[in-house]
Amino acid sequence: MQNVVIIGASSGLGQEVAKLFLEQGCRIGVAARREDRLQALKQLAPDRVVTSTIDVTSDDAPHLLRKLIDELGGMDLFFYASGVGKQNRELVPDIELNTVNTNGMGFTRMIGEAYRYFAERGTGHIAAISSIAGVKGLGPAPSYSATKAMQNVYLQALEQQARARGLKIHFTDIRPGFVDTDLLKGDFHYPMMLKPEKVAQQIVKAIKNKRHIKVIDWRYVILTALWRCVPNPIWRSLKL
Repeated sequence: MQNVVIIGASSGLGQEVAKLFLEQGCRIGVAARREDRLQALKQLAPDRVVTSTIDVTSDDAPHLLRKLIDELGGMDLFFYASGVGKQNRELVPDIELNTVNTNGMGFTRMIGEAYRYFAERGTGHIAAISSIAGVKGLGPAPSYSATKAMQNVYLQALEQQARARGLKIHFTDIRPGFVDTDLLKGDFHYPMMLKPEKVAQQIVKAIKNKRHIKVIDWRYVILTALWRCVPNPIWRSLKL
């Protein structure tokens, strides 16, 4: 029975992925800032779910992660689904800085601790939800797209380092398009919205197949490929 730790499991994709791993018979340790929302998962399989309140922006988050791992009885897979994102065309300082703190500092803090845990064991699997937004700088959400690009590169760098050190740590970078979760609730209409349940199924499949990078779904594979082909002078002139 595989032990899976999921950060950001109180809602959205983190919660949907947690349900799928429970259906597959895994033991899961789930964490989020709002532990009350984790109780629904606990009730699905009380003997296979351990919960914890963890704020990834807090200095004690790595310590709490280790405590959760110990309570679970070890960790085979670390799945990171925590993050924030908002359009910020007016560049409101609090929005930009909170995004960097959560998606940058929080991501590094938690992925780094999971990496150190697996390095001690010599083996493990780290999977994280980043975004297609890391492919190009998106004017409507500057700090969001920048932090997602950072996440992409950070996972790539850790994978290279793990191989150089002879560590059997695998990495899966999940890059979804627009998903119909609380993160995108608001007045703005996003095109090509994806259902979280179907995205979660593709995430679990990508993890099981040990994919290095998984863009979800096929439409966003085409879209991001086109983005990469757009010359920077033209990209700078686009009105998104």
